[in-house]
Amino acid sequence: MAALARWCVRHRLVVVLLWLLALGGTAAAATAAGSAYSNDYEAPGTESGRATQLLNENFPALGGDSDTVVWHIKDSTVRAADVETAMSNTLRQIGDLPGVSAVASPYEADSGGAAGISADGRTAYATVSFDQQSDDLPVSQAKAVVDTARAAEHHGPDGLQVELGGGAVALTEPTSAHVSEIVGVVVAAVVLLLAFGSLAAAMLPIATALVGVGTAYAGIVLLGHAMTVADFAPMLGMLVGLGVGIDYALFIVTRHRKGLKQGLSVPEAAQRAVSTTGRAVVFAGATVCIALLGMLILRLSFLNGVAIAASLTVLLTVAASVTLLPALLSLIGPRALSRRERRRLAEHGPAPELPTGLAARWAAFVERHPKLLGGLALGLITVLALPTLSLHLGTSDQGNNPRSSTTRQAYDLLADGFGPGMNGPLTLVTEVDGAQDKAALTHLAHELRTTDGVATVSPITYNADDSAAHLTVVPDSSPQSQQTSDLVDRLRADVVPEAQSAGGTLDVQVGGVTASYDDFAEVIIGKLPLFVGVVVGLGCVLLLLAFRSIGIPLKAAAMNIAAVASAFGVVVVIFQWGWGSELLGLGASGPIEPFLPVIMVSVLFGLSMDYQVFLVSRMYEEWLETGDNRRAVRVGLAETSRVINSAAVIMISVFLAFVLSGDRVIAMFGIALAVAVAVDAFILRTLLVPALMHLLGGANWWLPRWLDRCLPRLSIEPPECRPAGDAKIPEQRAATGEALSDAAS
Repeated sequence: MAALARWCVRHRLVVVLLWLLALGGTAAAATAAGSAYSNDYEAPGTESGRATQLLNENFPALGGDSDTVVWHIKDSTVRAADVETAMSNTLRQIGDLPGVSAVASPYEADSGGAAGISADGRTAYATVSFDQQSDDLPVSQAKAVVDTARAAEHHGPDGLQVELGGGAVALTEPTSAHVSEIVGVVVAAVVLLLAFGSLAAAMLPIATALVGVGTAYAGIVLLGHAMTVADFAPMLGMLVGLGVGIDYALFIVTRHRKGLKQGLSVPEAAQRAVSTTGRAVVFAGATVCIALLGMLILRLSFLNGVAIAASLTVLLTVAASVTLLPALLSLIGPRALSRRERRRLAEHGPAPELPTGLAARWAAFVERHPKLLGGLALGLITVLALPTLSLHLGTSDQGNNPRSSTTRQAYDLLADGFGPGMNGPLTLVTEVDGAQDKAALTHLAHELRTTDGVATVSPITYNADDSAAHLTVVPDSSPQSQQTSDLVDRLRADVVPEAQSAGGTLDVQVGGVTASYDDFAEVIIGKLPLFVGVVVGLGCVLLLLAFRSIGIPLKAAAMNIAAVASAFGVVVVIFQWGWGSELLGLGASGPIEPFLPVIMVSVLFGLSMDYQVFLVSRMYEEWLETGDNRRAVRVGLAETSRVINSAAVIMISVFLAFVLSGDRVIAMFGIALAVAVAVDAFILRTLLVPALMHLLGGANWWLPRWLDRCLPRLSIEPPECRPAGDAKIPEQRAATGEALSDAAS
């Protein structure tokens, strides 16, 4: 690291130019290539996956995206002459638009849409079929359909409401235009300016993170052409990258400023900051990447792209922190310090920084009341985590969109006019071999119509050579409800097997929205224990090597689980119970995305490792030098709590800003990560961990001798760690101990 830092400082202009070229080159390539994201929730080997495969193979006309145009009128009926004329003309215009393969109108019985008028006659819908899936569809084609349909409100009778729903329509809905990222960066800049007192120093972490994250964002766009990458992956990468990137740069700049205050030259301070704190940053970033790549063991293409995209972002932010940042630090020179700090250094020379003030008083307060504060922390964590017990995994749909969106309006109109199940029909598909299979399929259709929970059943549709057939089952409950999931289970376990037992080779697969979401969640839940075990186990091994203690890794594992449980509890309250979700512009309540636990565990494992290493390393250093556990915990907390809390405030601000994105999934990640970091930094690392370490005493550092002999030596430099050549002189050490002792008393 020292050699790398020296090279970057000496060739600072070359380093800056190389990074700018990387950013500009990837951005240009991404702009030229365009995006190719895909939200493929299908899990290999599941019944819903087989149903989709059969549909694609035997009914290619169903391969394109299918959207709906819904219209409603209060004081008339959709069969009124003026309404029918306006909407029939509109649907014909839509049918002539580029990319539209078919339009099924409820006014034309032979188009397959005759059932699209509600019982009260006030709502109707038409199905618009595109020739491509929404992921491949040009936004301009989808927008043309939306504009043509909405124009009917102006040409039709008064009171006519026209809304649209579907995947292609969702492409046209307005986004935040990166407002969330801008707000997060501005808040982080303010916090950094208050912490450093120097505008130049405050801007460097922002600039470093933006260059690293910007390069990664463009790289993720290109990655989407090589593998399945979800459409939220770039935003998730930016969310995580901005948070950790600014924090990593903060740690290095803090160490650089400390070197300047100790009388080091600018190049020496930058080199020492990278060779000490930079090692901790590389270790922390590596743990985040390893945890994210742990998602690969789930063997789900949907998550593989997310894991690699987020890991790429973290990797590039770490690279920028240890190469671009020292180059920028050498460029701004002594301006990394505020004017007051530079004047004080010139007048009085280098002076030791003693852990005084609020940090020292808090460390002493925790030392005096470990049982009380530990109990309060446990109680608060328990309260936050309790809602996690009611966690319901599923996938949100357009019914969770904000009320003002046309997709949400269409969803609600369909639910009111035709029943909630219309927004998530089930599809039953099978291969057919002869008359006996056809008879069994007819019997199945009859049984479905008398099954509890089924609202309607469509006629059986055969392909051209009668070798396959499908039919649609509309539940009488919404796609996200437990009743619909129960219906899927009942169909698979009882209704379909009974019809198949009548004879023939019929093998009916149950698919559709709810079925695919349930299968996806079931696959993840089944593999989640293995994934969590691998991630937590890896963290314990790394901490065991770093601190040569049994207790430290076990406490860290418990803290990680507590942080994740607390975050899930708050997410359940806001998104599943709906407390404040509409006020925040996040739409209606609904289930929690099934991939959220996996990604949350991955990201939080890495972030928690950061804080654990930065806090416990200083305690461990003091323990090795004094053998006094109380002093080690007190000094470690006093000297690291400020930088941990500053880093946490920045990360929380960045994460919460992503609530403004308008994307439910990204907002869910933002709130979950912000809560987890707040709990981790302000409750666990600065309250519960030191309280427990005071109570356990010397047992914190116990390690069997035989294990100590077997383990390799691993040294990790935290931000506040002092290199051997910069050890405190006895007078300074005595002053530190005296200051903390005074605070403790």
